[in-house]
Amino acid sequence: MDKTVETDSLEMRLQALESRIYGERRNRSGKPVKCADSLARVQAALTNTANKRERVKILHKKIEDLLKYLDPQFTDHITVPDAMKLEFILAEEDFLLSQAASLEQISNLQPLLDSNYIRDVPEHATKLQRLSQIHIKEQHQTEAQSQEVKKLFEEYNKMMFLLSKQFTQWDEHLRELEEARGIRPVE
Repeated sequence: MDKTVETDSLEMRLQALESRIYGERRNRSGKPVKCADSLARVQAALTNTANKRERVKILHKKIEDLLKYLDPQFTDHITVPDAMKLEFILAEEDFLLSQAASLEQISNLQPLLDSNYIRDVPEHATKLQRLSQIHIKEQHQTEAQSQEVKKLFEEYNKMMFLLSKQFTQWDEHLRELEEARGIRPVE
């Protein structure tokens, strides 16, 4: 009973799809156009075309062989006999043993990877990110402060230069006055 309901539902959906695709078109006998009929005609036409071409026929016969030859394991199977594979394994014995020892060491260190310190890394990462942002902010503040200090030093140096120049002028003016009065001998 359920299968007939499903089949009827599927047929209704297919009819709705065909009416959307083909609309109200009808075939030569006056019946509505069916998708399945169209697909069957296309497949028959392709089969007839393929059977007429000798090269296509040969290609269809050899597709299985082509797939077999394209398989990477097939070339290994043909080119490398079992005795050679055994020699390869024996030649790499030291390397394989060292890899096995490394894997065993890793499995022994597995509890360390499962420790609370490693599990808490994401939490520490967020804290570290916040600290990085604070550090960047303070770095910008430090740069601004450095610029301000540099500006103050430049103003201080300018002020000292002007004061030194003023004192030099006053000293020169005082010397001229002292010389004019005879208080100080000329150097």
